[in-house]
Formats: sequence, structure tokens, C-alpha cells
Amino acid sequence: MLHVALYEPEIPANTGNIIRLCANSGAQLHLIEPLGFEMDDKRLRRAGLDYHQYASVAYHNNYQAFSAKHDQSRIFACSTHGTTTYSDVVFEKGDVLLFGPETRGLPADLRNSMPKEQVITIPMVEGGRSINLSNAVAIILYEAWRQMQFQVQ
Repeated sequence: MLHVALYEPEIPANTGNIIRLCANSGAQLHLIEPLGFEMDDKRLRRAGLDYHQYASVAYHNNYQAFSAKHDQSRIFACSTHGTTTYSDVVFEKGDVLLFGPETRGLPADLRNSMPKEQVITIPMVEGGRSINLSNAVAIILYEAWRQMQFQVQ
């Protein structure tokens, strides 16, 4: 199983879309607090449609609590500051795809604490700043899942 972790997500509709994405791909979703919204936000519910019941969602009080539970996993920080293209990674079951908040991305100290090859990026044209969070999750998650021949377990 792959893991998607959202570090302090801010926009409920993006998280709702990602809940739906994880439900349909069999990925475990991790929400690292604080969240920029309440889980009963109508925008989150609308974006996730009726997929909330099919998604496996875990909550973590902070990044330290999350990383303590995943200390045996490879964590890939997905960032515009990465130098390794996501498609150059050979993903494995149990890998974690970590994404930062929409307005500021992952903190530099967190990115810098990881091996350089585990800070990955999605190529963009020169001058491109970022890709919508739920779209970025979809791009990288589906590449990782494709490499595993779309097996869930």
C-alpha cells in the first residue's frame, strides 16, 4: 500500500479530492495537523462526494507524531524545490508521498532533513510556480501505483 500524507492542508476542496483519489487507488491518507478547516466542512464533503466512507484516513497531531509511526518507511517530500523528478524514482510498497500546504509548501527544514533524492518534483515550464495540490497528488500517486502494476496490497 502507498501512503499519501498532507502536511497542514489548508483548502478543504483539495483534501476532499484527495480523499476520493485515495479511496479509488487504495492509498492510505494521513492528515498532519493543524488542518486549515474542519473535517465536516461542506466544501470538503462536496469534493469527496460519497467516497469518505471508502477512504482510510489517519490523523496525526504534528509531523513528529506522523514520522515516528513511519520511521521504517521511505518518505518522499513532494516539492517545487526538489531536484529529483518523480518519474525517476522507483517506488515501493509502503512509500510515503508527503505534500505541503497549498500556500507555502513543505517547510525548508523538513525538506532539508531528507535525503536529496527523496525530495521530488513535477517538471513544469520555466516560470511555472506550482500545480494544484490534488492534481500533484494524482500525478505522483498514479505513477507510483503504475510502477506496482496497480496492485493495492
